Amino acid sequence: MGFFFGWFDVLFTLMFLLVFGLILLNVFRGLVTWNKNNNSPRLKVRARVAGKRQNVSHHHNAAGGMGAASTRYYATFEVESGDRMELQLSGTEYGLLAEGDQGELSFQGTRYLGFERA
Repeated sequence: MGFFFGWFDVLFTLMFLLVFGLILLNVFRGLVTWNKNNNSPRLKVRARVAGKRQNVSHHHNAAGGMGAASTRYYATFEVESGDRMELQLSGTEYGLLAEGDQGELSFQGTRYLGFERA
C-alpha cells in the first residue's frame, strides 16, 4: 500500500505543477501581448470587413448546478494591400459591423480601437 501512495504523491505533485505552470504561462502571454500592444503605434488604415465570427464557451458547474456561457466576438478586416487581420471586439461593435462594410480601421497592435464607415 505504501508503494501506491508514494506514486500518487509524485503524480499529484506533477499534475499540480503542470496546471500551475500552464496558468502562469497564460498570464505571462497575456502580459506580453498587453505590453506589445501598448508599445505599438496607433494606426488608422482603409479596410473592408471581410468576415465576422463568434466563439461561445460554455462553463459548467462541477456540482451539477447551472452553468454559464461567454461569447467572444471577432471581425476580419482586409486592408488595401490584401492582407487580413482578425481582431477581437465588443458585442456592441460586432453588432454595428456588416460584412462588406468599408471605411477606416483604427487599431494598436492586436487591439481593436474602432471602425468608421466611409
